[in-house]
Amino acid sequence: MNAVTPIATFEFSSAHYAAAPSGRGEIDKLFAALDRVSWAANPRTARLVASGLRKKSQKVVEEAAEVALEAVRKRTDATVQESADLLYHLVILWHECGIQPDQVWAEMRERSARCGIAEKLPKPPGRVPAHP
Repeated sequence: MNAVTPIATFEFSSAHYAAAPSGRGEIDKLFAALDRVSWAANPRTARLVASGLRKKSQKVVEEAAEVALEAVRKRTDATVQESADLLYHLVILWHECGIQPDQVWAEMRERSARCGIAEKLPKPPGRVPAHP
């Protein structure tokens, strides 16, 4: 097993997450606007909202790959732009699945309370991998 040496130390607290305004921000605004998107004003978004779950899911995967590729290329501005695209597509996917942004923020607060930061949780033991 390789030891991991932290590059920097950060102090996180669940109070930081609790203090963040809920129901506000660009992600919340985008989510709320998806029910009012018009073909005339937002044709690209209207087309994506009208598409199926498979297409929306595919776009999330594509954008995640683009974020990673730009990061590896050390193109900061492009990584920021692709990250915004990824979040846009993720919000549209949440909308399709009936997931409210507040549900995601609540999960992150729970993780922060449990782990000190909102990190990815370990997989449960004995988890059976998904099959296609």
